Amino acid sequence: MCSVLRSLSPARASNIGGAIARAIGTRLPVVKVADANLRYAMPELDAAERKQVIRGVWENIGRTTGELPHMRALARTASGPGWDISGEEILQAQISKGGPAIFFSGHIGNWEMLPPILAHIGIPMASFYRALANPAVDAAVNGLRHQAAGMALPMFPKGAMGARGAFAHLRQGGYLGMLVDQKMNDGIAVDLFGRPAMTAPALAALALRFRCPVIPGRIRRLGPARLRLEVEAPLALPDSGDRHADIAALMRQVNDVLERWIRDDPGSWLWLHRRWPKQDVRAALA
Repeated sequence: MCSVLRSLSPARASNIGGAIARAIGTRLPVVKVADANLRYAMPELDAAERKQVIRGVWENIGRTTGELPHMRALARTASGPGWDISGEEILQAQISKGGPAIFFSGHIGNWEMLPPILAHIGIPMASFYRALANPAVDAAVNGLRHQAAGMALPMFPKGAMGARGAFAHLRQGGYLGMLVDQKMNDGIAVDLFGRPAMTAPALAALALRFRCPVIPGRIRRLGPARLRLEVEAPLALPDSGDRHADIAALMRQVNDVLERWIRDDPGSWLWLHRRWPKQDVRAALA
């Protein structure tokens, strides 16, 4: 499949991937999870609007998959397939200052392009990852990631070992990227869309330990294989003297940014996973 996509132009691979995922994905049972999430988090949407969002979710997944073999070829450009940056002055200021620093985002737009774009401008960003079930597919995807970045970026597995690696990386002045929009059962409850969501506190714990910048950034999809990295000013780091309260306060800021991005373009986010406790969603929708 990868070789077929690679044989196409980036825009055509994006279009075909989006069309296939939209046609198949919208018929899968997991659509019920997405619809329940939308009813729970965005009750202002009617059934037709929710259906349109879910179509967008699948299309974005397909486009992201179709663009994977072309990540290395996507270059900085003002138009057409490729990418540009909004807020680059924030990144350049961080480069001048040096690390450590933490960049965060979510599974929004083509999130896979975050490391290669940052590497291209001089920010070699390490990241966490969860290995795919198929080892061959996992190795192929990681190879595409490293090729796109032009270097072998550090990748830390989810879990205690990865956390130790990320800690050491930041201690050495490195840059760390984190996708922080998924549920962590043993995390802390932080509101997202006004609903308590179990949220991983690692970002806040690391940022407060090193007192390093926490920089938000998302990939906005502008068209087929046409992407923009939108970077925002670093978040304010709480310093109340109460570590637990400061971690919760910083993660509230993070979730507020994520919610704003998602509301801006709901179809660009992965509504397919159970972000909120199942029992809470069921009780609210009963």
